[in-house]
This record gives sequence, structure tokens and C-alpha cells, in this order.
Amino acid sequence: MTFRVVDLFAGCGGMTLGFEATDRFRSIFAVEFEKAAAETYRTNFGDHVAAIPIEDVAEFPEADVLIGGPPCQGFSPLNMRGVGMERRSLWREYLRALKQSAPGVFVMENVPELLKSSEYLEFRAAATRLGYDVEGQVLNAADFGVPQRRRRAIVIGSRVGPVVWPEVTHQKSEGGPLLRWQSFADAVVGLPLVPDGENWHRPRNPRPLSIERYKTIPGEGEGRFDLAARRPDITPACWLRKPAGSTDVFGRLWWDRPAFTIRTEFYKPEKGRYLHPQEHRPITVREAARCMTFPDSFTFPEDQSMTAVAKQVGNAVPPRLAERLAEAVLQMLEGETPGNDAGASKQGALALV
Repeated sequence: MTFRVVDLFAGCGGMTLGFEATDRFRSIFAVEFEKAAAETYRTNFGDHVAAIPIEDVAEFPEADVLIGGPPCQGFSPLNMRGVGMERRSLWREYLRALKQSAPGVFVMENVPELLKSSEYLEFRAAATRLGYDVEGQVLNAADFGVPQRRRRAIVIGSRVGPVVWPEVTHQKSEGGPLLRWQSFADAVVGLPLVPDGENWHRPRNPRPLSIERYKTIPGEGEGRFDLAARRPDITPACWLRKPAGSTDVFGRLWWDRPAFTIRTEFYKPEKGRYLHPQEHRPITVREAARCMTFPDSFTFPEDQSMTAVAKQVGNAVPPRLAERLAEAVLQMLEGETPGNDAGASKQGALALV
């Protein structure tokens, strides 16, 4: 049996990709306001995506599973200017879809701060009144085979039995029943060190001054403080005036560790730890997509801008994490009892290449 999925705030389709990778779920409807992201979704999954505000969807179809994450800007601790605060109320549209689609299970994703918000308390109470058992946890994508340390709130609701959570398959260190976290080196294996421009394996074109700064901090794990110590003459004045905080800014990744959280402007090293471990450049779009576990076969249209594609990558749910969630959802829908196997050898259907 194949279960029907409706994807809200679908982005480019990271969550849909993970669910469909199990071969037990099929997306029948998606809605995504951003035109470029909706076009990427359409390219990979078909024409059943509505590129409109979710408020304009008149009726959501019946489904077995409802997935998606309302915009997170209003909840993010990085949102110092309050951009998108008005979008915090879009959880009400999620609730409307829940009422109309009447799924057996729903999965919501957002930043960890969601679980501490009054909006989440209201949503959970409303979903409980609809007959759902609702649980929320903060999961680290690295614990499920994603080569990236990415902590996200996951909310699961079930009206077909107890909530089931995916089993952790990876851990930080070697030893024991679990696999070691996937590293940046694992993610980018096979990609040329010098980007060839193929399939979005391209970085931002930096200025000569930026390249000089990159070369000043060649060591893995180094960052802006090393730049300031070695070359204050080319260090931005704002960094010199701020001797503490923002430790990951202009930082290099490590080969043998997962990437840090891939955000929407990962192609700008001044936004975080996004310098390549060895090369004097920021990571490429393809390297970031690999760190999110998008396979190379997933198409990001070539006629889109780097800004648009990077936003889609950074906003997505890592497909491999979504696949683990889908397996847990499948257990709920089929009334299975979770096994005792820690699943250390489980890699799932998704492969990066």
C-alpha cells in the first residue's frame, strides 16, 4: 500500500524526497509560496505543487500524512531584526490543512525555539482536540546519518496509535552499536577540489581581498579570530571591535567532522563556518546540497540564481532525516511496534551520488 502525502511550505521538496525514498509514500499535493522553490519541486516531483500563498488554498485534499514546516524566521534566534514575525501565525494554516486533509499522522519541522513558543502550545492544544497525540523533540540530523550538525524541532501527531520516533543510527565518536557521524569528507567524496561548475558545483566568486583573508586562516577549524591575530590590517573593523562572540564567522570546516548548520547564505563565509577545509574558497552549492543529503540526481534548475538555489538548500529538511521520519510514520500507519534493533547499519534508499 502506498500512502498519500500532502506537503505544506514544501520548499524545494526535501521532506517529500525523504518520504518518497521509502517507496511507500506518494506526494499528491504541495504548496510553496516561493516561485523558484516551487519550480524546483515541480521539476523533481510533478505538477501537483501550488505556487501560491497557503492562505489561498481553498481546500486541501484528503491524505494519510501531512508534512511540512511553517516559516521559521519568526522563531529563529538569528532573526535580530524581527523579519517575518507576521509569518509566525501561519501555523493556523497548518491546522486548517490538518482539519481538511484528516491524515492519520502529521510531521512538522522548525527551529528548536518553536517548542518554547506560545504558538506551539496553541497548536498542540488544537491538534489534541482533533484527536491527535502530539509530541515534540529536538533532533540532531547528524544522529541520523546526515553529514551536518543541524538541530531542529520535530513535532509528530498521531491518531492511529502512539507516536513513534526514528531510532538514532549515528553517534559522535566511534565504538558501540552505532555508526560514527558522517563527515564533510564523506559528503563530498568524488567532487573535484577545484569546482568544475557542473551540477551547481560552484562557489561564489570572491573578491581578491576575500581570497587574501581566506589564505590567512588555512587551518581546519580556524576562523575570524585567527585572521585578526595574523592580519589585523585586512580584518573588518567591526570584527576587531568585537573580540568575543560569533566564533564560527569566517571559519573553516573540518574534513573529519560534520558540517555546521547549512543556512541560506552558506556561500558567504562571513555568515558562518563555510570555508572549505583545504581550498581557499567557500563551499559550493553542490557541496552544501551533499551536506543536506540531496543526491546529485536531484535537479536544481540551472536558470535559477545562486541566491535562489542556496535559499532552497538552506531551508530544506535534510532528505535522509526525512526518510528516517517516514519510516517511523510507516510504523504508526501500519500499527507496528518499534523493534529493539538500533539500526546502526541502516543507510536508507538515499545515496548522495
